[in-house]
Amino acid sequence: MSGMPVVTRVEGRAGHIVLDRPGAINALTHEMVSIIQGALDEWADDPAVQTVVLTGRGERGLCAGGDIVSIYRDGLVGGTDSLAFWADEYRLDATIAEYPKPFVAIMDGIVLGGGIGLSAHADVRVVTERSKIGMPETGIGFFPDVGGTYLLSRAPGELGTHLALTAGLVGAGDAIAVGLADWYVPSERLPLLLEALASEAPLDALAKMTEPRPGSTLLVDQEWIDAAYEGDDVVKIHARLAASSIAAARETAVVLASKSPTSVHVTLRALRSAADLPSLRAVLDQEYRLAVRFHGSHDFLEGVRAQVIDKDRSPNWSPGELADVAGDAVAAYFAGLGADELGLADG
Repeated sequence: MSGMPVVTRVEGRAGHIVLDRPGAINALTHEMVSIIQGALDEWADDPAVQTVVLTGRGERGLCAGGDIVSIYRDGLVGGTDSLAFWADEYRLDATIAEYPKPFVAIMDGIVLGGGIGLSAHADVRVVTERSKIGMPETGIGFFPDVGGTYLLSRAPGELGTHLALTAGLVGAGDAIAVGLADWYVPSERLPLLLEALASEAPLDALAKMTEPRPGSTLLVDQEWIDAAYEGDDVVKIHARLAASSIAAARETAVVLASKSPTSVHVTLRALRSAADLPSLRAVLDQEYRLAVRFHGSHDFLEGVRAQVIDKDRSPNWSPGELADVAGDAVAAYFAGLGADELGLADG
């Protein structure tokens, strides 16, 4: 399967899925989603495959997210390719979450956006000292999708809200603390872990490889984070951060104000809604409806232009301030499409 963007193989009792676009930090394409879905469908009933293991080729990371340049170009011309990609991507995330066999995700290095969807819904999630994990979407005029609002809305206190709105990036200790990962394994032991998975059940293999998780800055800061992010009003959240006696909170206010105001408002509402939805499937369906609304929107196109295309890091958001985003504009992102767009309804 040389030249394929995803390589699959079976070693002993383990089926391996290797993302193989190292030059793009394994950024996820529609073709890659289809290959992964096909492998999982094939292995689900294959008695020879007792564990599935996800890794990424290269030293930089597991997956830097979706192929945002292709999505941007599609949005510029009003295309629909991205909508089909998101639909299949979200269905794949649900497949991973519900997979009948242990699914081990090695979240080494950079794991962003769509990479979270492939890994953080797995039942065995391994991080290393090199892990850099986050949902950077409010910085590009989008929102934390791929089940991100499900995961972050269920983090302790308001830690997930903080990460979602500020597009925060965390290491291994914080990732475990907020529920995006489970196990800490030094990167030098990963080859031994992969070797052990060929003959042992995941938890047996991990028992010999893991170390206690590193400390969590987020847990240390949780008191002021919980107080600042309470409620459903973005403008009040920003005001509390800006007026705080704690320097880190005031610095966070500056970060929050730099993100897409529309994205921040929609993300907060999506998080609060996701917290009340009964399942990942229901949340993914909501996220798909939001993705359809964001596709081709001013802030999404402008955010990708500024961060990825021109790289001037100076997006011209519209509206430009958190206080200028109208409530009916936010509500419009949640309206207009029927339920169960993805065919993921429970039952």
